[in-house]
Amino acid sequence: MTAHHVRIGVQLQPHQAAYSQIRDATLRLEDMGVDVVTTWDHFFPLLGDPDGANYESWTLLAAIAEQTERIEFGHMVNCTLFRNADLQADMARTIDHISAKAGGVGRFIYGAGAGWFERDFIEYGYDFPAPGARLGMMEDTLVKVTRRWALLSPTPTREIPILIGGGGERKTLRIVAKYADWWNTSADPETLEHKLSVLREWGRKVGRDVDTIGICVDVADRTPAEADRFLALGARLFSIKMPAVAFDPQVITQWLRWRDRRQL
Repeated sequence: MTAHHVRIGVQLQPHQAAYSQIRDATLRLEDMGVDVVTTWDHFFPLLGDPDGANYESWTLLAAIAEQTERIEFGHMVNCTLFRNADLQADMARTIDHISAKAGGVGRFIYGAGAGWFERDFIEYGYDFPAPGARLGMMEDTLVKVTRRWALLSPTPTREIPILIGGGGERKTLRIVAKYADWWNTSADPETLEHKLSVLREWGRKVGRDVDTIGICVDVADRTPAEADRFLALGARLFSIKMPAVAFDPQVITQWLRWRDRRQL
């Protein structure tokens, strides 16, 4: 993704939906002109029937890679603790190649998080350490993933962008400063302004120009005026959360029109 263009993303929440609904919604979003489609990485629904329909995220993304032609896509975000780090790198590389059409480059975005939904961990047999420990494990995974990408044959078709979510100032933003190409936050404009100052300080400490990191904000419950404030702070990817079973094209169309009026 190029950080200087205004983009609209949709986090298409997969719970309580048939696979056909997820597929059809994804294809319609691409046809409408959405730039990025993401899913989450949970083993159980977060809303509604806790034992309702749900699908494994990496498998869904492999299908999206084959079915789509233009959109970029990935996790918002992948729980890096659920799968062996080198395996994650290989899966990401494979999906990257699946998504490369007509000799082009792949469209996969590697979204990274430390997980938070305890049921995911416990029912699938994972330990559920404290948040700080989980963040440390996430950073270890990022080191291994990026190292493995360079060793694979074939290597990825491009430098796969890494998107990291979260806003913890002592640990998460340091990791963002070191590894992220995109940072996703749910902060309001005032909080974002503060977090950006913290991120810049971490950038100085780790020796990186964090202005190269694209900012992704959640605008599902925001107004266009608030989005304009995010835009002024440097945000360029504006993400809308939407269940696949309640796909609302009117909402998407409104945000696409907002995007098109504000392209730089």
